[in-house]
Amino acid sequence: MPAFIEIDTLSKSYIQDQRTIYALQQVSLQIEKGDIYGIIGLSGAGKSTLIRCLSSLVPPSSGRILFSGEDLAQMGKGQLRAFRQKIGMIFQHFNLLSSRTVAENVEYPLEIAKIPQQERAARIETLLKLVGLSEKKDAYPSQLSGGEKQRVGIARALANQPDVLLCDEATSSLDPKTTREILSLLKTIHQKLGITIVLITHEMDVIKSICNKVAVIEKGRIVEKGPVADLFADPQHPTTQHFLQIGAHDIPDEFFKEVSDKRKLLRLRFKGKAAAEPIISELVRKFDVDANILMGWLDRLQTLTIGTLIIELTGKAENVHSALQYLTQQSVHYEVIENGL
Repeated sequence: MPAFIEIDTLSKSYIQDQRTIYALQQVSLQIEKGDIYGIIGLSGAGKSTLIRCLSSLVPPSSGRILFSGEDLAQMGKGQLRAFRQKIGMIFQHFNLLSSRTVAENVEYPLEIAKIPQQERAARIETLLKLVGLSEKKDAYPSQLSGGEKQRVGIARALANQPDVLLCDEATSSLDPKTTREILSLLKTIHQKLGITIVLITHEMDVIKSICNKVAVIEKGRIVEKGPVADLFADPQHPTTQHFLQIGAHDIPDEFFKEVSDKRKLLRLRFKGKAAAEPIISELVRKFDVDANILMGWLDRLQTLTIGTLIIELTGKAENVHSALQYLTQQSVHYEVIENGL
C-alpha cells in the first residue's frame, strides 16, 4: 500500500548568474496518514522550497510527489484545483487580510470554493470555537496578538476540511509561551480531526513537542530521517547532533580537559527502559574505570523519555576502550565530546 504522501527523488534548481543552484537534491520521504512529520533545517537548507513543492505552489525540476498514489504532475487543472482545496497552509507571518474581520478571514477560502452561505456560517462558528476565538469573530487583525493571529490562520487553513495541514515555520514569530500554546492546539486538532500535519522548523524543541517523525535537511538534501525518538537517542549525522545540542544544557568550560586514551568526556543517551538500568555502576565494576557524572537531564518526547548524561570516564587505556565497547553492546548511544562540541 503506497504512503499517503510520497516524495520520490525530488529536485528543484534555479539558474542564477548563469549557474545552476540546487534548492533541493534527490529528496525522498514517505509520510503516512496521521503523521505529524517535522522537517528541520537551518535557514537556506531548502525546507521552504520543499513545502512549496508539496503545496504545488512551485513545480519541481525533477522527481515526483504523490498524494494517495496520484502524481501531482499528472493532474489536470480541475484536479489540481480540487487537490489544493485539500491542503491547508499555515504561514510564519499569518498572511491575514487586514480589511477583514476574524470571521471574514476564515470565510475567505470558503468563498473561493463557492460553499453555500449557510454552510459557511456553521463552519466558521465551529472552527472559531475549535481555536478558542469565538469572542473575537468581529475583531480585525490589528486588534489581535500574535498568537491570536496564528489561531485565525489555523482556522482559515482548516476551513475547507483539508486532508493535510502544511505549517511553514508556524511558531517562529511567537514568544515561547505562545509557541507552546499553538503547538498544543495543533496536537488537539490532530487528535480530534485525525489530520496529517507536515511542519517545517529550525527549532528542535518544536519537533520534540509535537512530531512523531522527523527529517533533517541540509543544503537541499535529507541527511537523516526517522522516528523522533530514534534520532534523539542515536543521532548519526553531525547536523542532527548540532540541532540536539542547541538549547540543551551548556557544558561548563572547566569540564573540558585534554582528551586522551585514558580520559574521555562522554555524552550518553538512554532511551526507554535503558534509562532505568544501572549501566554506569556496571561499567565501573566490570572494567575498573572511574565514571564521574557531571551533568544529566531528561527530554520528554511524545511517547518516550530520553535521558542524557555527561560523564568523565578515566582509567587504563585498554579498560576505557572496553568500557566504550560495553556501552555499544548495551545500545547506549555515546559521543566523545571534545573542545565543547
